[in-house]
Amino acid sequence: GKAWLERGGTYVIANIRGGGEYGPQWHRAGLREHRHRVYEDFAAVARTLSERGVTTPDRLAVHGGSNGGLLVGNMLTRHPELVGAVLCEVPLLDMSRYTHLLAGASWRAEYGDPDDPAQWEYIRTFSPFHLLRAGHRYPPVLLVTSTRDDRVHPAHARTMAHRLEDLGQAVTYFENSEGGHGRASTNAQRAFMSALEYDFAWRALKGRT
Repeated sequence: GKAWLERGGTYVIANIRGGGEYGPQWHRAGLREHRHRVYEDFAAVARTLSERGVTTPDRLAVHGGSNGGLLVGNMLTRHPELVGAVLCEVPLLDMSRYTHLLAGASWRAEYGDPDDPAQWEYIRTFSPFHLLRAGHRYPPVLLVTSTRDDRVHPAHARTMAHRLEDLGQAVTYFENSEGGHGRASTNAQRAFMSALEYDFAWRALKGRT
């Protein structure tokens, strides 16, 4: 975030339930049927930043990758009024199929099993692909993935981008042909990705003021 700060931006990290910052209990508080707390916590941070005058919704970008991509995907679909831009990397987005794609089956303890109808009832409430609705206005989105991601299948980002385009929403899509789940394999690629993300955020937020 150095370049972001030097241009006058503010950088915030939200420690929300489901993470490991405060021990096992803090992590367990955001698992499976309690997953909604994770997104409620993050939305509360975004809302508080505006209430305290740190920023305004149209000047706030959210950024996350992998599980964090699922997090910001939920901000996009559940709380679009709180953010001005969404940067979503190597994300989980279609929670109905995640267990059938690459390493997804190993995350059932985290999210639940979508093939169990009872568990799907709560999983569907945080599946961004299934929460998109026609007629809603969503903030601009940058979706980044890697063709060679061996953990989260690029189909998550691909189908989300296609669905957003079908709905007439502003979506920018970038798929690197290498890099795996880290989305870049060289320092030059990492620098390009970082520049792409910050430039997208700066332009998207400037265009919404």
